[in-house]
Amino acid sequence: MAVGGAFFKSRALASRACELGRIELNGAAIKPSREIRGGDMVRVKNDSGEFHVEVLLLSDMRGPASVAQTLYRETEESREARAKFAELRKTMPPPSIWDEGKPSKRDRRKIERLRGR
Repeated sequence: MAVGGAFFKSRALASRACELGRIELNGAAIKPSREIRGGDMVRVKNDSGEFHVEVLLLSDMRGPASVAQTLYRETEESREARAKFAELRKTMPPPSIWDEGKPSKRDRRKIERLRGR
């Protein structure tokens, strides 16, 4: 079973997360092909937050999320930390790329000059 399958929409996304170091197995970064066993501790960082889970069982087939959730147990500390992060995220203003508006033609030319175009 590949690590992180229950936390990402596709195997490709889970594989990419492994390559970027967003999934750890027993405290060490892993490769996408790494096999896991029952009792392993996995740390997964994704858009929903950071999960610390203990693997309970493994499944031979990829199935629905409701089945996948029965295969692991999230730690209480992880649950609390994600709840705090969610509250913090709700209070933050939405990010804005163009806080000062669109760059002027003069600014665009400066940017292009800096990029060497």
